[in-house]
Amino acid sequence: MIRGLRRFVLPTILPSRSLTSTAGPRRSKYLFRTPIANGSSISSLSTHYLLDEMSQTTMFAFRALSFLKGTFVEPDLVSSVHCLSLKANALSDLAARTSLLTAYARAQDLRSAMAIFDETAARDVIFWNAIISAYVLNCHYKSSFLLFQEMVESFGEFDSTTLLIMLMASSRMHYMNYGTTLHGTIMKRNFLMDGNLCNALIDMYAKCDNMSSSELVFEEMEVKDISSWNSMISGCTFNGFPERSVYYFREMRRSNVDADAVTLSSAVTACSLAEEYWGHGESVHALVIKMGYEANTYSSLSNCLILFYFRCENVEAADAVFKGLANKNVVSWNAMIGGLLDDGRYDEFLNHFWEMQSKHMIQPDDTTLITIIPACRELNLLREGKSIHAFAIKKETDPLDSSVENALLDMYLECGDLNSSFLLFRKMTNKDIISWNTMIFGFSRNDSSKEEARALFCELLQSGLRCSVVTFLAILPSCTGAEDLRFGKALHACLIRYGLMISMSAMNALMLMYINCGDLSASILLFERLLPISDIVSWNTMIVGCVQNGYYKEALGMLTSMCSLLLPIPDSITFVSAVSACGNLGLLSYGQCLHGLALKSLVNFDIRVKNALLTMYFHCNDSKSAETLFKLNGDRNLCSWNCMISGFAQNKEGDKSLQLFQNMEGLRPNEFSIVGVICACTQLVDLSHGKEVNGYVFRFCLQRNTFILSALVDMYSKCGRLDIATRIFTSSNEKSIASWNSMISAYGFHGQGRRSIELFSWMCGLGVKATKSTFIALLSACSHCGLVDEGWKYYDAMSEKFGIEPTAEHHVCMIDMLGRAGRLGEAFEYLKRLPVEAKPGVWGALLSACHDHGDLDIGKTVAGKLFCLEPENTGYYVTLSNLFAYYEMWSEALRTRGMILDKGLLKPPGCSAIDVLSS
Repeated sequence: MIRGLRRFVLPTILPSRSLTSTAGPRRSKYLFRTPIANGSSISSLSTHYLLDEMSQTTMFAFRALSFLKGTFVEPDLVSSVHCLSLKANALSDLAARTSLLTAYARAQDLRSAMAIFDETAARDVIFWNAIISAYVLNCHYKSSFLLFQEMVESFGEFDSTTLLIMLMASSRMHYMNYGTTLHGTIMKRNFLMDGNLCNALIDMYAKCDNMSSSELVFEEMEVKDISSWNSMISGCTFNGFPERSVYYFREMRRSNVDADAVTLSSAVTACSLAEEYWGHGESVHALVIKMGYEANTYSSLSNCLILFYFRCENVEAADAVFKGLANKNVVSWNAMIGGLLDDGRYDEFLNHFWEMQSKHMIQPDDTTLITIIPACRELNLLREGKSIHAFAIKKETDPLDSSVENALLDMYLECGDLNSSFLLFRKMTNKDIISWNTMIFGFSRNDSSKEEARALFCELLQSGLRCSVVTFLAILPSCTGAEDLRFGKALHACLIRYGLMISMSAMNALMLMYINCGDLSASILLFERLLPISDIVSWNTMIVGCVQNGYYKEALGMLTSMCSLLLPIPDSITFVSAVSACGNLGLLSYGQCLHGLALKSLVNFDIRVKNALLTMYFHCNDSKSAETLFKLNGDRNLCSWNCMISGFAQNKEGDKSLQLFQNMEGLRPNEFSIVGVICACTQLVDLSHGKEVNGYVFRFCLQRNTFILSALVDMYSKCGRLDIATRIFTSSNEKSIASWNSMISAYGFHGQGRRSIELFSWMCGLGVKATKSTFIALLSACSHCGLVDEGWKYYDAMSEKFGIEPTAEHHVCMIDMLGRAGRLGEAFEYLKRLPVEAKPGVWGALLSACHDHGDLDIGKTVAGKLFCLEPENTGYYVTLSNLFAYYEMWSEALRTRGMILDKGLLKPPGCSAIDVLSS
């Protein structure tokens, strides 16, 4: 055993001829007079200078224990020295046992350390301190508290070192009450003169978010060393008080205490947290150079400088510091990569990531991976993310760190690769609550995987891990419809059972869940319970939830109640939602009032509020106000331009949409801009400009975007080029439901209803789920082609087979289909049989059909109903007047026309347009 250890231990533990240790029996002053040469055995030494073999083994064991005491070694080597010590009977000395216990602690073998402690009867303070320190060193803080309590109760003694160790444990666990008790003990024993204890007290209070107590301890210190100042500067930075950190740094300089690398690192970090101290941070950088802290020697300080300059948005200075590092470590590369990511320089960060491995042969650590994987998530770089996953597996011999695996799970889920995330999750050996929450949230927000999310949640409940508030925030979004209400109520019960109803975020999520599931009354009841402590987030949750689920009037009612209570004050989110509700209801006057209120509260300067107002004005057919608002303030983003382009197209002003698209002030259009201008070309039946936009789409490789494809299909179809529309549709590899709907509508628009039906059957055969818009297109095709029986067939199947309840648009399609076929009586009976009151537009479609077929009896009945439903719509009066004129009932025709004047209504003027195409 001795020979096996000698090649590891002897070159280090036998550096000189003298013996410093006094432990061990039968020492000889001649023992190390002649050094032991490498490769020789102990038995080959001259017997003139050595004692017997037992004496050699004993002295060797003590030297080995002395070596282990001051360094980190592998567990196997500690075990070997332990065996050697037992053979030499060296462990009869308490100091030797202390050294061996400490060695096991450094090797992270607490079980062996505790075994040595338990088998030792005669213990002193140093031995107790060693075992307590062992648990603190290995992050078993609660056990260290129990051991300290046992030390006080059974041993009855402790010293300043004991208190120092316990203060460290209190700091790590943020146990301020325990630390305060230790502070009292320090004062009682008159240990306040011990600078190390005072520094530990400063650090403990700072870590427990009590900087006032840290400052009191610091001010009472008679002698402040560099560690004292460093504790204050770093503590203020840790607690988010950069101005106090800078103050203490300046005071330290005035006190003629020389800063070290730790001081300068803390000062640079503090300056990076507040913009007003960025200039001071550059001064600290100058001091770093002046004091000779070279970049290649103090890489941690240089890393802080790199992060500082990135915070200051001075990428060039950060790059200069980085390039000045002669010995770049992985922390330096991490700082540079993280800074480039935060600055949006994605190409450069990838180059640095590959360069650190290929040119500098530095392997990324877990911090590097945790920095890069979320970037792949944000940029949807699935291929690169998989490469990094493969690299992480190849790099690690043991299972991956849970934080890396959790980041990979999140990346796969965000990139839409649910299968890879599920496989990784099942292979994870150390699933923590973050892993479960990540999976549940990723599956919950995808409608097609809601059931998997709920299965994971139920599995979590059975795993023994305790659910957190985040768990419920992750699973609640899976409840999105009336069919999910029962599960949502079960989650509500779980929240009560776990005692998490005190969480404001949980209450807000519950309110939103009930709104999404159609139980608005339950949401209001929850809100009323929350009202005394409600904040702006609670009010916004209710208002946003109502708007997203079509409860527009209720949303405006919530806003009125909120304003009547004066507090909280509406913010930009409140205004965006309320303005959207006004637009959907067509309440122009209410929207104008909100516009004025936004101006008064200065929220109008928020670009999101401005864009919401633009959309609202267009929805209310007030394009002039939208145009004025757009020109009034120069603060515009791409969304502002898109609102204007699509708004003009929706308001039949496509020429203005085209003009805006051509003058976007250097902004590059996105898919929303393209779709908006294509709709403008469709509305204008402008094939020439449509082809130009199509060319732009291919130039910038946007042809794979499903929204753009469906818009192009619709545009070419309505401009008379069904052949091009068909070619675009068939050539696309990924067909969205919008593309299918556009093509079904295109065939129907061109009188090819049978092909629309065939396309619908093909779509269903591929497993594509039909929507309400699909049936609008299909019924419209049947209407255009006179396929009444087929129309009735698909109308009935819509609710019976596909679970889609008919809306007003479907009712209009049916009336139009029956009207075109001359089956007006059947259409009239259909409207009377509807389970809900038909909207005015549906009755209007029937009135137009009566006009086309000259059915005066039904026409008069329908017109009378419309005059009650929409008395201000002049089109109904004109249609009925024309119907009277068709039967030469001139007096009735004039009387009906006179009703327009009597009510003060004005018929909108007609207009014509012609587009002359040049060859």
